Amino acid sequence: MSLFSSLAALLTLAGLFSYLNARFLRQPAGIMFLLLGALTAVGVLAAGKVTPGFTAEIRTTLIKFDFTEFLMGSVLSFLLFAGSLHVRSDALKAVWRSIAAYSTLGVLLATALVGLGTYGLLHLAGEPLPLLPCLLFGALIAPTDPIAVLGILKTTPLDAKIETNLAGESLFNDGFGVVVFVTLLEIAAPGPAPTAGAVGRLLLREAGGGLLAGAVLGYVGYRLIRTIDHFQTEVILTLALVMGGYALCHALGVSGPLAMVVAGLAIGNVSRSQAVSDTTRDYLEKFWEALDEVLNAVLFVLMGLELVVIGFSPFYLALGVAAAVLALLVRYVALALPTRLLGLSRQLPPRTLAILSWGGLRGGISLAL
Repeated sequence: MSLFSSLAALLTLAGLFSYLNARFLRQPAGIMFLLLGALTAVGVLAAGKVTPGFTAEIRTTLIKFDFTEFLMGSVLSFLLFAGSLHVRSDALKAVWRSIAAYSTLGVLLATALVGLGTYGLLHLAGEPLPLLPCLLFGALIAPTDPIAVLGILKTTPLDAKIETNLAGESLFNDGFGVVVFVTLLEIAAPGPAPTAGAVGRLLLREAGGGLLAGAVLGYVGYRLIRTIDHFQTEVILTLALVMGGYALCHALGVSGPLAMVVAGLAIGNVSRSQAVSDTTRDYLEKFWEALDEVLNAVLFVLMGLELVVIGFSPFYLALGVAAAVLALLVRYVALALPTRLLGLSRQLPPRTLAILSWGGLRGGISLAL
């Protein structure tokens, strides 16, 4: 199947599922796209009993499709920029301490605890693995998925502080989680183990460099946008900022996801100021909202279809359920410890930790890693 045919099939399914959800189901889009994609995968597998050639072609196409490159190499930049574009900086300032703690300390704690828990779980199950691969699993499952979280927030009314915490943490812990994963991957690579200093420098370069790059990109975008009043050009400028900026971050070896979050926050808050006209603001927001919806639909349908290439096993299904329970419990602990140690509970509404724990959805980021 050609690339165009594959994309056409994905967009057709996404369009059909979007219509069914908007017309009949009216549920959070990301979850419904994922479930409908999974049901389609089950249908494809069932059809294999009658037309094995058709199912084999679908499976071959999905195996050849580079999901990691699709998400981490391109789509993620647009989704993170679009997501952060709508987050208000004044709301972030009110809860910045908790967001910073949860997206850094929380990710490190979750990585360590899930890694240790998985190590013990696999030993009990009779399928032992070394500790480092278990920590890699902890790193890929620790960050919440901003795409899934922001999709839920569009349809779920929450206290403003809880909503900002959930959105802000999901945006920043995604970038930091990728940094932690890459660092552990460097440690696990063949050859001499890197020193503590080398690991620290890698973390600083990835995280600090990503934040700095995002600030520079946001400032450059702001200076360019404020000098014109032509919404078509300003939309093109934001596209160039995302694509060119993400490619530049990759070339420099800094975190592109973190850079896109910071750049999106900067451009979004500039568009809400008097720096741009109401027409420009309206077009910018609608364009990025529409692009966000389309890419989300394609991504979640694709995630559901991945069931076609995953073999079913009762043992691994049980292990997956146990790992999901472990990740949920660790999520609560990884939020509760920084909250208590840093005295964050005073600035948080009641039941914040419970909502953040259950609302910390995982999605395409974990699958891509």
